[in-house]
Amino acid sequence: MAAVTGARILFAQQPPQAGTTPAAPSAGNPPRNNHTHDGIYYFSGTGSNDGYSRDDHVLVTDPFEKHVTRTMDALKKSVERAGCTMDSILHLEVFICLPHADSIPMPTGKARFDAHKAQYDALNKIYGTYFSPGKAPSRACMAVEWIPGDSLIEIVGSAMVVSPRPAG
Repeated sequence: MAAVTGARILFAQQPPQAGTTPAAPSAGNPPRNNHTHDGIYYFSGTGSNDGYSRDDHVLVTDPFEKHVTRTMDALKKSVERAGCTMDSILHLEVFICLPHADSIPMPTGKARFDAHKAQYDALNKIYGTYFSPGKAPSRACMAVEWIPGDSLIEIVGSAMVVSPRPAG
């Protein structure tokens, strides 16, 4: 359509170019639109159940710290498969949400703020252990209403490829 109208094609709309490497989908999860372009690995939608079989999924009722650890482990595996390291991550956007379950009352007002703050503090405690001192990437963290896939955290971002995978 862009060629007909003269509009620019957005990066996300472009077909994969030669030399780009799509990431392999996680076991039991739909494929993601992770890809490498010009030496940068772009990843999306890494959550606490990525890379785990359906039998080993965490639920929204599991501790938030378990969600964070599993998400960071999945992120580490993903970037390493793409030829990156945790220290070569350039930027992350972290989304967190409170559990939606009939057995857990949803806080309101200041209690809701305090619940999000407790998650943010727990995230920071675990997050920092995945990077070398002084190497944590720029990051934004947002509290959202809901995250798909029974995860209380989801991460998107980009990393510099430091050891390209062989073609083949």
